[in-house]
Amino acid sequence: MNRSFCAPVTFLLLALFLSQVGVTEGNASPHNEGPVFRISIAEGLHAGPLDGRVLLLIAKKETSEPRFQVTSGVNAIQLFGLDINALQPSESVTFDSSVFGYPFESLSQLPPGTYYVQALVHKYETFNLSTGHTVKLPMNRGAGQNWRRAPGNLYSTPVRVVITEVSNQVIEIHIEKENPPIPAKEDTEYIKHIRMKSELLSEFWGRDIYLGAHVLLPEGFDEHPEARYPLMVFHGHYPDDFGGFRTEPPDPDLEPDYSSRFRMEGYNKIQQQEAYDFYQQWISDDFPRFLAIEIQHDNPYYDDSYAVNSASIGPYGDALTYELIPYIEQLFRGLGEGWSRFTYGGSTGGWEALAVQVFYPDEYNGAFAACPDPIDFREYTQVNLYEDDNAYFYPADFKRLARPGHRDWLGQIQGTVQDYNHYELALATNTRSGDQYDVWQAVYSPMGDDGYPKPIWDKYSGKIDKEVAAYWKENFDLNYIMQRDWKEIGPKLEGKIHIYTGDMDNYYLNNAVYLAEEFLEGTTDPYYAGDIDYGDRAEHCWNGDQENPNAISRLRYNTMYLPMIMDHIQRSAPEGADLTSWRY
Repeated sequence: MNRSFCAPVTFLLLALFLSQVGVTEGNASPHNEGPVFRISIAEGLHAGPLDGRVLLLIAKKETSEPRFQVTSGVNAIQLFGLDINALQPSESVTFDSSVFGYPFESLSQLPPGTYYVQALVHKYETFNLSTGHTVKLPMNRGAGQNWRRAPGNLYSTPVRVVITEVSNQVIEIHIEKENPPIPAKEDTEYIKHIRMKSELLSEFWGRDIYLGAHVLLPEGFDEHPEARYPLMVFHGHYPDDFGGFRTEPPDPDLEPDYSSRFRMEGYNKIQQQEAYDFYQQWISDDFPRFLAIEIQHDNPYYDDSYAVNSASIGPYGDALTYELIPYIEQLFRGLGEGWSRFTYGGSTGGWEALAVQVFYPDEYNGAFAACPDPIDFREYTQVNLYEDDNAYFYPADFKRLARPGHRDWLGQIQGTVQDYNHYELALATNTRSGDQYDVWQAVYSPMGDDGYPKPIWDKYSGKIDKEVAAYWKENFDLNYIMQRDWKEIGPKLEGKIHIYTGDMDNYYLNNAVYLAEEFLEGTTDPYYAGDIDYGDRAEHCWNGDQENPNAISRLRYNTMYLPMIMDHIQRSAPEGADLTSWRY
């Protein structure tokens, strides 16, 4: 319905909606409708009906292709998006002033000038879900959910475009390229790559769905066939290989780069050195012998599943805990018992590590949750989902003050909650942007009548749906669930919960940790016997190391928690447990 050949009534309704929300405001004259972009696809690039989202990307700088400049922050370039449904090879897609965009909401607001323009098609596929719903979503094709690089996505060569003050200036953009496949990683002596079909997920999605993992084998694995090993599960985003492990010294010819995040020169060299240092530790005589895995649990909504059972994403919690992990333990001689499994990770991975420990308390023996995504929805970044009526603005009678969404370590604001969500709304409809607020919604929400997740709030206005919020609370608010169920799960979580965050987390994630700390430290019976710690002025994603800067500690996840893991194993392993075969 979003193409140039839409029925006139559909176009008029869309135009009426956009006029009501104020998209004519901006720098352009109210009489200037702005430029019109007509997007066509080269003959032979797609053979039949095409579903997906066409993105129009407009940048001022030629530092890189516009698709690689897209962001929601202060340096955001201009983005517009339109859904396509069964687009035929001969049909084009038209972007005019009625199409929603970010940061400007309409092309009529785009000032005259010279721009660097690119178009991209993010392909969708049809899924016939076990619930009886049919949905169209982007399948992972080797890039997680990175639409910029996803194999099969179509894109144009960037071109310079001069936009004038002429109303309805027509600009033709021709898509003539396709992202190539991403080669699979090859196994090495220490790192093995596995994929397995999940029966649980395949049934839910109505097609074969696979889970994957990169497995780091301990030194001496082949020489000690009698050994069986504890398992460390590193949760996080879609890893293309096991990260931070390098068997060769740093490349002496590597050109040093600059990390703006850490304000540090030559950070790439530091990363290589840390990876090589980890390898040397891993093979040293006194290092504990573990299996360490980074899992791949991408799905059509995001580059990972949040490791829980979800109404719209499927039973990933059960699939990971009862299918993938036992499969890996069987292949690589894991001990295969709850006391021998530990979870850790940062940000998304931090939330996942804590979530699987809470939802599967007998299956894991410790969770190390660094800078976790909101673990209490009274502090969902800056929003109280249960008391606030609007996610984007603070309540007030006269003043309209936007809620901040991102800050630096000095508290300077780089974006608002509304910015992030309007950016996602330009990227996709129906929770399909593959970005942060959309994935939270995809994981936590009940499924709507259309088969897509029910919105937690109106994506344009920010008005919160209290019924959806109540569902989130009962099913995914980790702090609330711990309080509600502590009588049952508390004894099983004793000594297993460890949470770390910077007190200047960029996304205000520390606020939810404060609320969890009030419960865990103040009212638990039995006492949770874990630890919660904060990094002074530390940003996202501080992980508990008080001795080193975050630029270093974030590269040491696989070793920094080992002393606590070893101590907990000694105290918690059941009588007769194998504590020796893996300590050669």
